[in-house]
Amino acid sequence: MAKIKKILVANRGEISLRIMRTAREMGIATVAVYSQADRLSPHVLFADEAVCLGPPPSAQSYLLGDKIIKACKDLHVDAIHPGYGFLSENADFAKKVKSAGLIFIGPSPEAIEVMGSKLAAKQAVAKYNIPLVPGTEEAISDLVVAKARAAEIGYPILIKASAGGGGKGMRIVDSEGEFEEQMQRAVSEAQSSFGDSAVFIEKYITSPRHIEIQVLGDQQGTIVYLFERECSIQRRHQKVIEEAPSSVVSPAMRKAMGEAAVGVAKACNYYGAGTVEFIVDGNLDFYFLEMNTRLQVEHPVTEMITGKDIVREQILIAEGNPLSFTQDELKINGHSIEVRVYAEDPGNNFLPDIGKLETYKRPQGMGIRVDDGFEQGMEIPIYYDPMIAKLITHAEDRESAIQTMVRAIEDYKIVGIQTTLDFCKFAITHDAFLSGAFDTGFVENYFDPSVLDYQFSESEMELISALAVEFFTKTARGQTTERKRTEKGESAWRNRLR
Repeated sequence: MAKIKKILVANRGEISLRIMRTAREMGIATVAVYSQADRLSPHVLFADEAVCLGPPPSAQSYLLGDKIIKACKDLHVDAIHPGYGFLSENADFAKKVKSAGLIFIGPSPEAIEVMGSKLAAKQAVAKYNIPLVPGTEEAISDLVVAKARAAEIGYPILIKASAGGGGKGMRIVDSEGEFEEQMQRAVSEAQSSFGDSAVFIEKYITSPRHIEIQVLGDQQGTIVYLFERECSIQRRHQKVIEEAPSSVVSPAMRKAMGEAAVGVAKACNYYGAGTVEFIVDGNLDFYFLEMNTRLQVEHPVTEMITGKDIVREQILIAEGNPLSFTQDELKINGHSIEVRVYAEDPGNNFLPDIGKLETYKRPQGMGIRVDDGFEQGMEIPIYYDPMIAKLITHAEDRESAIQTMVRAIEDYKIVGIQTTLDFCKFAITHDAFLSGAFDTGFVENYFDPSVLDYQFSESEMELISALAVEFFTKTARGQTTERKRTEKGESAWRNRLR
């Protein structure tokens, strides 16, 4: 087993800090990389050493794999942790890391490659009896054949880019009359976004829920699942709020989904931390969607309910250590919720709202965790994902976790930019969320920007009314006094004229 002494974190912001903190606790030195836009970022200042990769655009900095590997050689680094995004699911980069004699803290390049293609992933898991959404088993480009296959599957259908993600290259088609236009758009978007025009067709699950399973596997072949995360509240097919466990998953369903997720991992000889995503229909039947071969943004909620540091486990697995716990030893402790704090304007279709953090004060208290990468006075760069922070709460049950989150959101003070905090408060206090009766259409079904207009509480309205009465009473008294003074003055003036 190779003992890791120094890690380069090939990422930025909150996830870099989060990885470095665990590394420091393990006695491992850290190296940060940064673009010119991030030169004063907390992750740069926290690391033991730091290397500038280049100008702000990702293509000229964080995506420069060869330059990152050279920095590792220059600074005698043992391992690279890619975080999420950027190079984290780039199989070629993982191969180069291994070829350079470095440890890649993640799965094998082969696993990344298989699961990086939705079609290849479906083909790989088929022999493990994993539930799959009805659809084509290979890429399809012939319009006539595609239209005929769509008719067999039955509308509505979903056209998806094989190499896609984040909702790109994805089109919902409700009828045959729309098919040709939507097919052409999906192919075009897939090509422009991923350099791969391959698309396939699936049955579109109406009112779906997005539920995922966290897995961990060691290099000896042991794989466990760390229960589920509910990720159904999304905008533009991207998650905004996550929780663990899900309010609709029973123990039997949890076991079935967990074992299916382990089967997916086995299909590609997976090791490290990974997430198997499922789509769940109105009958709570679940179907394999895809596997993310990296650390997830929402991993903290799983850490909170299991007590396991997933980054620590990633590092230990990368060193060659066997898992230190079994499936039977994992238990769910309480409930955890995460809201993503984006620099976005929910009142303007969640468009990015870049600017300066004039005021930035984090909430504190029992059961509150903030993973962020900014400080007051910093600018939010326009070059990267607009997420400022992840706000996480943990309590003994779901109701208490929600109450703690509401208080935490109210205590989070951000001035200078618009954020998603108010939207998140609206969402977690909505009847649909409280009852658990929601799906990925939550934003479309329930959210209107006008709901974020400030609503005064009953006590605030009583105070405003009292102040108004006092103001108008004083004003009226003042006017009466002034009138009397005027009348008195006029009388004296008239008397003098006489």
